[in-house]
Amino acid sequence: MKTRSTQILVVVSLLLSACSYREAPQTFDQARTTLRQAVYHDRNSEGDFYCGCDWRWVGESGGRTDLASCDYQVRAQAERAARTEWEHIVPASAFGQPRQCWRSGGRENCNRTDAVFNRMEADLHNIVPALGEVNADRSNYRFDEIEGEPYQYGACEFEVDSRQGLAEPRDEVKGQVARIYFYMHQRYELNLSATEQQRFLQWHQQFPVSTWELERDRRIAAIMGHHNPFVTGEQQWTFQAAPESDLQIRGNRNSNIYHLSEGCPGYAQVAESNRVNFESEQAALAAGYRKAGNCRQ
Repeated sequence: MKTRSTQILVVVSLLLSACSYREAPQTFDQARTTLRQAVYHDRNSEGDFYCGCDWRWVGESGGRTDLASCDYQVRAQAERAARTEWEHIVPASAFGQPRQCWRSGGRENCNRTDAVFNRMEADLHNIVPALGEVNADRSNYRFDEIEGEPYQYGACEFEVDSRQGLAEPRDEVKGQVARIYFYMHQRYELNLSATEQQRFLQWHQQFPVSTWELERDRRIAAIMGHHNPFVTGEQQWTFQAAPESDLQIRGNRNSNIYHLSEGCPGYAQVAESNRVNFESEQAALAAGYRKAGNCRQ
């Protein structure tokens, strides 16, 4: 029989364990471990975000994918497909590129020098478990509907159009994607293009909050100290015009074509040696450049 002092120690230990995740993580590594231990600890047999594949926990935060559980077919990267990873729904580049730290040295520099970037990167509301190969193929592509693109991963209903820099998630998570985007852009004062706002408003209305999405929000709020108000219904997204001055304009000196940092898939593809930066679209036009034809805004 346990003594009273032993029982007290057990209770204290449990309380300390329960409180250990109340502080919001400060780095992405901390975020992954916290998500493993306090949010998704009992969800590995409920399927990952993009494909609905089960996984087995490995180490502090990693996972090994059960490909048979979702009839997944490897497209090209068998080693990556075997891993369950942690995915930023709003890519790190989307909230990093507007920051000086990113312009001066990319993501690693932001990790070293920018506490605000690290908080955004570690925000649990924006991170989900995802099958590694799909995570890699999504890259930092913008989410949208893709017409006529065949499935490439067996029964996994995730589509990628690398020519346009687009990805389309399965219907089951489209509403959650929209509400995460609304949350990140509202909380961190980011700009969301008109095209994205229209699409996400459609998904938000078409695919309402699920029971698990509410529970996930509750678990994360207990750690972060706040909810995603677009999940709880405390807030509704209202259409906002992104000021042009906040967009980055990148020209290609070889083609005399310019790209916007949002809505133009060719923005990141311009070779560094060919880049010309402009303060506005008007400045680019005045210099004899024309807007890329595949820009979606």
